[in-house]
Amino acid sequence: KWNKILDSRGINVTDLRDTRYNAVFHLVTAADGAPGFYTLENNQVRTETPEQAIEVDRKTQEAWTGHPHMYVFDNSTDFEGKLQRLVDRISEIVGLPSNLSRRSAKFLLKSRPDREVFPSDVAFHTFEVEKVYLVNQDKGEDSYSFIRKRTTIDKKGNKKGSVYQLTTANRSSTGEIIEQKRIISAREYASSYKSRDPRRHIIVQQRISFLYKLQSFTVHVYETPSAGLCILHAQVESTEEEAPEVELPPFLDVDRRLDGKEDEEKYGAYSLSIIRD
Repeated sequence: KWNKILDSRGINVTDLRDTRYNAVFHLVTAADGAPGFYTLENNQVRTETPEQAIEVDRKTQEAWTGHPHMYVFDNSTDFEGKLQRLVDRISEIVGLPSNLSRRSAKFLLKSRPDREVFPSDVAFHTFEVEKVYLVNQDKGEDSYSFIRKRTTIDKKGNKKGSVYQLTTANRSSTGEIIEQKRIISAREYASSYKSRDPRRHIIVQQRISFLYKLQSFTVHVYETPSAGLCILHAQVESTEEEAPEVELPPFLDVDRRLDGKEDEEKYGAYSLSIIRD
């Protein structure tokens, strides 16, 4: 029924979910993780029991799962800490210094994920991604930019709309690499494509995005180059002093965590894109 409504209006899920917002921030209800602070006393329009609040909250998360930049903030800290984590994440996205020095933890998978073994309560979305590095106009060693086309693939294998993005990265005065991301139009993508770096491969991946225990995961399955390489990205919070903690999905065959310069040079997209003699 939902798909029929979309078809009647000439739109698709990608248009509604992915192209309107550069990022989506979901603050988990206090009922899930901090039940002592969930109350009906301070909000006249709140009528849900804790159980109902958790159910609605998880359905909301599921509705936005698949957005390229969805962030879930749980109740592992007090409310002030929760808001600070939100501010830090927003700062990172818009290119301001942040207390979050890492954006994702990465893991090497032994094999391509079998979506048939995903638990029934884990909703996932599949995408085809084309990532194109552009000629570096700044000539800075640590600066780069790329465009990305992400196409939604439905469960029947049909393509259901694309979203386009431009990412630029530069090193700040503090030595931190800061990435800025924004949604662009198909026309801007086609125009920028003309400035692609001929010394680099166009990266083609299949990506599978899902939520597991309030953690956002995306599996990157490389088609070109390094066909068959599978990297799990976990959107987690960390500071410079601590390593990100991740509760890994048991239905994925994880080899090991990727960390350090050597792993980045071997498995990072920026390094893999280089055309070597």
